[in-house]
Amino acid sequence: MPELPEVEVVRRGLDRWTTGRTVAAAEVLHPRAVRRHLEGPADFTARVAGRTFLAPRRRGKYLWLPLSDAGPDAPPDTAMIAHLGMSGQLLVNESGREPEKHLRVRFTFADGGRDLRFVDQRTFGHLMLADLVPDALAPDAAPVPAPIAHIAADPLEAAFDEERFFRALRRKRTGIKRALLDQSLISGVGNIYADEALWRARLHWARPTETMTRAEAERVLTAAREVMAAALKAGGTSFDSLYVNVDGEGGYFERSLDAYGRRDEPCRRCGTPIRRDVFMNRSSFSCPTCQPRPRRARA
Repeated sequence: MPELPEVEVVRRGLDRWTTGRTVAAAEVLHPRAVRRHLEGPADFTARVAGRTFLAPRRRGKYLWLPLSDAGPDAPPDTAMIAHLGMSGQLLVNESGREPEKHLRVRFTFADGGRDLRFVDQRTFGHLMLADLVPDALAPDAAPVPAPIAHIAADPLEAAFDEERFFRALRRKRTGIKRALLDQSLISGVGNIYADEALWRARLHWARPTETMTRAEAERVLTAAREVMAAALKAGGTSFDSLYVNVDGEGGYFERSLDAYGRRDEPCRRCGTPIRRDVFMNRSSFSCPTCQPRPRRARA
């Protein structure tokens, strides 16, 4: 599924095209697209119609659009969560344009301008409405949707607490990559950017977290922030047409990847062929020289 940079690219596009616009109508074309909205498609469309989308927000891989009943200046009490899954896309298109093959939900607006469309080939993504609750990580900040209130801050947020992260990391007693993928510990990092951050930090993915020093943890965080910032500038990482921004364009950070997906290609630092290991039914890529496997390793 898209990771923090890709979701942030989508959020920025939505901010440009949907903020302050009032929904005229919503149409659910496939019930699986709103399966997590337990009240069903009819309730979803009825509750969205007539409401105004406020500036979209994101935490880690999770994206939501606050909804207001009284225009762009009224405080929201509800949000529409957009979970993109493996192939979900939020596209902004001319209202008269032919529907996409895998169009699942369409929003039209009172101003008659471009539609917002949720397209999802594999139907693993979903949209749902949720109440907003105070943000426990930043009590003075805007509220967050209740279903994702437990998600940890991401490393690009002001609310991210490095000391809390380090203490939790040492308590985990797991491998560092598995810890980076734990969204209750740190959000937004997935398989791609975990491999890239660990390559930059020169740490093996199986390094036991209880042996990590503070300096090593800081090195991993710095690397994660650097690689995700670079990916943002490139529009994210697109290996196929399933991840695109709201204009339907893919990102090109794939060209800059140092470890992920580069099996048997030379390490850009030392020239050693990149190694692929099986990890959690997926793949993990690392340099055997720059990232030597620790004597004590955790799967």
